[in-house]
Amino acid sequence: MYSIFKKEINLFFSSLIGYIAIGVFLVLTGMVMWVFPQSNVLDYGYATMDGFFRAAPYILMILIPAITMRSFAEERQTGTIELLVTRPLSDLSIIMGKYLACLLLVVIAVLPTLVYYYTIRTLGDPAGNIDAGGVAGSYIGLLLLAGAFVAIGLFASAITQNQIVAFVLAVLLSLTLYEAFGELSKLPIFFAKSDDIVDKIGIGYHYTSISKGKIDSRDVIYFLSIIAAFVAMTKVALGARKW
Repeated sequence: MYSIFKKEINLFFSSLIGYIAIGVFLVLTGMVMWVFPQSNVLDYGYATMDGFFRAAPYILMILIPAITMRSFAEERQTGTIELLVTRPLSDLSIIMGKYLACLLLVVIAVLPTLVYYYTIRTLGDPAGNIDAGGVAGSYIGLLLLAGAFVAIGLFASAITQNQIVAFVLAVLLSLTLYEAFGELSKLPIFFAKSDDIVDKIGIGYHYTSISKGKIDSRDVIYFLSIIAAFVAMTKVALGARKW
């Protein structure tokens, strides 16, 4: 697994993929925090990073599929998938090596945004007037969300050899799981507690819950279950070559 992880990391940073991904994420989130009039902190008047944490999932929905789309699709297209699977590694080791490499790239992209927290904390009146617990919970939620999106992206890449198709499919799956169930729960056909049940199926509900600063084990288990489910489906997709 480590050899695959190291290979993927070297590939990210020996080309422009890693630098572009990190740069795009920081530019977009920086504009949300400091430039866009609807969300920038300076106009908002409150020491909060809510704008960043509301926008970050939608930015990651585009960024992560762009990172993961080549993971297996390119291997299939070029025929190197057969060389890869002849190594003395299990399919799960290959998947986890690629998964951890993609996730590490996202973590590296997110880490510099801690500067936003420091800046807002310093500029607050009085200094330090910011909900540190809420920010910490939001960062944990964002990393769990990123882990789920990476697993979804790898699955999309594993079922096609076209990178564009993998990208589009990963975006659609991520957006559907994040937004669709929350919108469905608002339909009049769901009533009593059924609307809450439908809402809780979606990723957005659990991300919002963690972002409030309260780390509930049910939310963590939900994200880990989503990651495990898509890793398992990716393993099945790779195993299909033997059928």
